[in-house]
Amino acid sequence: MERAQGPESRWSWVEVNLAALRRNVTAFRRQLERGVQLMCVVKADAYGHGAVPCMRVMHAAGASQFAVATVSEGVALREAGIEWPILVLSEPPVDCVRTLVEHELMPSVYTADFALALGEAAASAGRVARYHLAIDTGMTRIGVRRSDVVELRRTIDFHRGLECAGTFTHFATADVPDDWDFALQLNRFREAVEALRGAGLETGLVHCDNTPGTIMHPECHFDMCRVGIGLYGLHPAEITRSYLDLEPVMSVRGRVTRVIYPNVGDGVGYGLTWRVPKQNIQVATVPIGYADGLARELSNQMEVIVDGMRCRQVGNICMDQFMFAVDVNGARSYRPTRPVEYGDVVTVLGADDDERITAEEMAALRNTINYEVVCDFGMRLEKIYT
Repeated sequence: MERAQGPESRWSWVEVNLAALRRNVTAFRRQLERGVQLMCVVKADAYGHGAVPCMRVMHAAGASQFAVATVSEGVALREAGIEWPILVLSEPPVDCVRTLVEHELMPSVYTADFALALGEAAASAGRVARYHLAIDTGMTRIGVRRSDVVELRRTIDFHRGLECAGTFTHFATADVPDDWDFALQLNRFREAVEALRGAGLETGLVHCDNTPGTIMHPECHFDMCRVGIGLYGLHPAEITRSYLDLEPVMSVRGRVTRVIYPNVGDGVGYGLTWRVPKQNIQVATVPIGYADGLARELSNQMEVIVDGMRCRQVGNICMDQFMFAVDVNGARSYRPTRPVEYGDVVTVLGADDDERITAEEMAALRNTINYEVVCDFGMRLEKIYT
């Protein structure tokens, strides 16, 4: 299968399959009833996939709103020409209110002091600042306590510079079937929304379902669903795989920059943690390291794919490079393959012929989750969109 050969300046890159992304967004849109909006979460540079190109595909596939984690992420998107609604998924420092108003970013709100400062900044600029009210229903991370929602809104709603554009919460266990905590959070959220409406207060778009909630809990899609990791073809939990087919969007590849036949007993990498056990072993170098998101804890644990065959990574992963071994005689422990040559394409994450290394495989080796794997690879590697 023909692959991108990578940038000229450095033989390592992230491939982002925009067609797969479009299909994933479409799959989520099909989960929603007519009139229910889709908010795509593009924080952390779209989970390492590159926010701006991904957002354009997402919007074309039916997304109407977007969400980021920080004010600076939102500003960068505005400066890149993105004009669609953007929610900041936290209440930022009060010093940011003018920036929020200037760039028409919707913050999450859960304290009166911040909300009133935001309203003052908007009124001074002759504008109205739109925000989403965040309610803490049990995750204990952000939000106003559900018992205080009406009091908070009555404290701030007089301000002509403020408009509530949405009301939301976030589930801690949406991926757990028949979970008591999920049911409790949902009940608390419904009670809070009903209390606001009973007090004659505008709720804006009501939303609570994240990726697993959108897949597993259509009963609480409400006005909008807030989808993140699933857009990028990664499941938030093993159980959601049986509900929806998704395609991984990210692959990580490099090219061999050096290949040799070391002497028996020669060590590899810092600390010489792996030594050549016999003759006819090749050791090849690829310019991807822990500064690129390939965690050092994977050293001597992971595999890579070359020409459709898996090979062992050997030695400690360096900041900018790693090494792998090839047994030219095809011993089982090294997965038989042809000799590797300078410039060969190496797959660190993704598919090559019938072999695939998944973010879940890598996450298991790191004792983490697939979210962290793809975010890490997005830090420094150049992105190629296919």
